[in-house]
Amino acid sequence: MTEPFSTLQDQSVGEIAAQLPGASGVFRRYDIDFCCHGEVKLAEAASKRNLDLGELNAALNALDPGATPDAPQETEALIEHIQLRYHNVHRVQIPELIQLSAKVETVHAAHPKAPKGLADALRAIWGDLEVHMKKEELILFPAMRRQAAGRLTTPIEEMRHDHDAQGVFLEKMARLTNDYTPPEDACKSWRALCTGAAQLRKDLMEHVHLENNVLFPRFEEGA
Repeated sequence: MTEPFSTLQDQSVGEIAAQLPGASGVFRRYDIDFCCHGEVKLAEAASKRNLDLGELNAALNALDPGATPDAPQETEALIEHIQLRYHNVHRVQIPELIQLSAKVETVHAAHPKAPKGLADALRAIWGDLEVHMKKEELILFPAMRRQAAGRLTTPIEEMRHDHDAQGVFLEKMARLTNDYTPPEDACKSWRALCTGAAQLRKDLMEHVHLENNVLFPRFEEGA
């Protein structure tokens, strides 16, 4: 990063996540939405979560700004990374989670903490996400690869809108899984479901972050 860390509180969480390697992990740990609402300033994000801004700043200051980013920075390589690491992974993990959730909901239907409705929520987001990813793969990403002369603001706005819906889903999944925490008497399948759902949260947040905060701004008006 080129700016002193003391100014972090005046930057948006999306900017920080895009510029500072490891920041996204810090934000996940403090349950800060850096992907779908990356425009929020750090100080405001801390206030909304009733977090100590000094503690949050210290956690970010402890990161190495010279560390290798988790994702490639060149546009072509970044697009390839998004497709391989996230699109392809979602196509495996979400159908598996749907089956696992349906099993847990059926077997533990009488349990007061059963994740009732999770399978339906996963089916709904999977239908929307598959359409979303195909639009990117068939239309948006090829246009970016061609370095289209015109800006791609309109299709990107549509993708950002989809991302907002994905953020709502993540909030719902957290509620239905008790923040990905199984009860003490949970079976192995229920525990695996919570672990898998937590991994989906991590993957989807990173996926949306890389698009919203890193890739998309390169092709929007004013870029």
